[in-house]
Amino acid sequence: MRENDRVTSATRQPGTPSAAIRPRLIATDLDGTLLRDDKSVSPRTVAALAAAEAAGIEVFFVTGRPARWMNVVSDHVHGHGLAICGNGAAVVDLHGGPGAHRFVKVRELLRANALNAVRLLREAAPGTVFAVEQTYGFHQEPDYPKLHMEIPDNLRPAEELLAPDGPDADQPVLKILAYHPSLDPDAFLTLARLAVGGHANVTRSSPSALLELSGPDVSKASTLALCCAERGISHEEVVAFGDMPNDVEMLTWAGQSFAMGNAHPDVIAAASGRTVANNDDGVAVVIENLLTDHTP
Repeated sequence: MRENDRVTSATRQPGTPSAAIRPRLIATDLDGTLLRDDKSVSPRTVAALAAAEAAGIEVFFVTGRPARWMNVVSDHVHGHGLAICGNGAAVVDLHGGPGAHRFVKVRELLRANALNAVRLLREAAPGTVFAVEQTYGFHQEPDYPKLHMEIPDNLRPAEELLAPDGPDADQPVLKILAYHPSLDPDAFLTLARLAVGGHANVTRSSPSALLELSGPDVSKASTLALCCAERGISHEEVVAFGDMPNDVEMLTWAGQSFAMGNAHPDVIAAASGRTVANNDDGVAVVIENLLTDHTP
């Protein structure tokens, strides 16, 4: 189903110190966090995820990746089989493997908002080029660089891609990608947030000047909050991991949160704790300690 209601619960609330509360859900980013730099999941991490599930702790992958890029972890889903993709734009059932996933929840970026965001960003940062992510389609402008190792379905200006009669007009838009060839990534993010305002939520997960624009109230945190509410899980019972600005809201919301050793400075500031780098199995290190601390 599509979901565009405002979520106001994705902020940390005061309460019992979260370290003393037994976790019920682990929410982890993938690239730069759970995955090593070669995009593999180490045997130690696989074992830690399995141990968490065996202990009754749900594991949610919460990523900026589209659903079609989830094959890297599709062998490691347990029980529910759900992942939050597109920075919160979709909840996807990964059972069935690559190409057989099912969209459980879609929180789309309305085309009117997307067109306004494109216009404002073109004005604020001339030279910006765009791509459009939909539930099953990927489209880009002719000058958009080959960043994603895939062939786009269409090459057209963003205004045509987002038009009411544009390609795959029946599919929801999950997010827009905006790339600038020369701006500093953090400066581009700040500029875009000011320019776009309330038309979209703007973040980034790439080391380059590549921004990701979702619906105004859509983030990893807000969609994770929805999934937790459906399960009767409080924010205090969530442990979250991340490394880039698109993880900040989630780390702020979760009762316990860990910035990776390789994390962006904003992530380190947002998290309640820190672990070692992704290549050193930082997520597994924390899970192992959590299971030890909360073993009866």
